[in-house]
Amino acid sequence: MSRSPSHRLRARLPGLLLAAALPLVAVCSALPAWAGSALAAWRISRSGALELRTPPGTSLEAFFEEGKGLVGPRLWVDLPGAPQRSRSIRGNGAIREVRVGRPTDNTTRLVVEFKPGTRLDPSQLRLVGTSPDRWEMQLGPALSGVRPFGEGDLDAPSTPSWRARPPAGAVPLGPMPSVAGLPDVPRGRYKVVIDPGHGGPDPGAVGINGLRETDVVLDVSLQVAQLLQAKGVQVLLTRTSEVDVDLPPRVALANNSRADLFLSIHANALSLSRPDVNGIETFYFQGGRSKVLAEAVQEQMVRVSPGSPDRGARSGRFFVIRRTVMPAALAEMGFVTGQLDAPRLADPAFRRRMAVAIATGLLNYLVANP
Repeated sequence: MSRSPSHRLRARLPGLLLAAALPLVAVCSALPAWAGSALAAWRISRSGALELRTPPGTSLEAFFEEGKGLVGPRLWVDLPGAPQRSRSIRGNGAIREVRVGRPTDNTTRLVVEFKPGTRLDPSQLRLVGTSPDRWEMQLGPALSGVRPFGEGDLDAPSTPSWRARPPAGAVPLGPMPSVAGLPDVPRGRYKVVIDPGHGGPDPGAVGINGLRETDVVLDVSLQVAQLLQAKGVQVLLTRTSEVDVDLPPRVALANNSRADLFLSIHANALSLSRPDVNGIETFYFQGGRSKVLAEAVQEQMVRVSPGSPDRGARSGRFFVIRRTVMPAALAEMGFVTGQLDAPRLADPAFRRRMAVAIATGLLNYLVANP
């Protein structure tokens, strides 16, 4: 971990792919009033895909949750702007229903709920930008035989770019997170601040084969945020891309939000001449709940990195955990200069396991400290 501050926001659109539009079959003749919502149109296509149309440049968030017992799996997409009204649309085949709702005053949520027993592979669920104002998610073999349905004109010409600012802490799109096996907490009760260290012109530590701390911690932090949000935890991120953010604004975001906890995520470094130094550690400033939080995160990180030394949860004086007013910790996921840690931190599959571990640690803390 390099200790210097700094970080700069740049919006990113998922890789563009060209896709042919399919004919729309609407469930009702009168189209709904979308009001200020960025959701211009949606449909379940004949090929078993969820397709969306939005104003160009819209920021979206996508999530997945496994079903349990008589409750089927569901996925949902959050968009800026609120619909004029909430509604439910009856599905067919493996889809029980689609709902359009308003979880906050400036959010539209499109929920696709599947029938119990429907099997979906969350690792294959990706919401991809097919053009600046079109999005597509292939839902897989489970959707074979579904009759197309939707709302709005998906093939209409583009509308002007969405002007409203996306909600603070919005998570950029990526692989859909599976929350199976994660601890449950009351939905909507908790607020968490995740602080991906470094970013922008400050890459943090640079290790073996040019592995950059900023790339590792941003990837893991975004996945942690998605996992927590899918469990009903409100998450604020101090940065969501390559962004210049000094240390005081990170602390101010956390303190002003009245969050329940703060976690800064980093990767460690010593020297390229010392690849023998590896290990995972988590810092807190003072004892009490901050120490308990650090221990909860440390325990889970060590479990997913066997062989990497457990350097423990211990006291530290880092600015972001010293100045925050809620329980706070700073996690070091391993050494980018370590011969054992660096290859793992460079591996997307390992970073995924680390994200699940950190999310589990945070949820365990919330369960034990309501």
